[in-house]
Amino acid sequence: MSFRIESKEKFVELWTTIYNTEVKPDWSHILPYYDDNIYFRDTIQEIRGMKEFKPMTERLTERSQDLKMKIVHILFEGNIIFFEWEMSLSFKRYPNTTLFGASRISLNEDGKIIEQRDYYDLWGDIFDNIPFLANRYRKFMKKRFG
Repeated sequence: MSFRIESKEKFVELWTTIYNTEVKPDWSHILPYYDDNIYFRDTIQEIRGMKEFKPMTERLTERSQDLKMKIVHILFEGNIIFFEWEMSLSFKRYPNTTLFGASRISLNEDGKIIEQRDYYDLWGDIFDNIPFLANRYRKFMKKRFG
């Protein structure tokens, strides 16, 4: 079996089956599509190599009660995949939250994911679902950065 991402359709199939299940998220089917030297970065962490990346996926699986991914838009050109997504998740004692974000993925010459950069506003999307914090957080952000 070839673990090569060659089309937008293959990517969407792989990505959405990680999350959209009735059980815990499962990365086992997609991890072979990542290069051993994967570089991953998001709002929270920077990871280099499969030795660190795989445990990160396991931690997210352990913490998440429900995790669903909707790919809103996707561009696949050459060795770059750029997609906009909506991810709904819930943790043990907290309400279901939707995060809105985008990811840029680079494929190596073998069609494996060598770099992934996720962009999202973690705290803004979470605080928007907590009534007494939502307005305060947005006012603070506007005052300081807007």
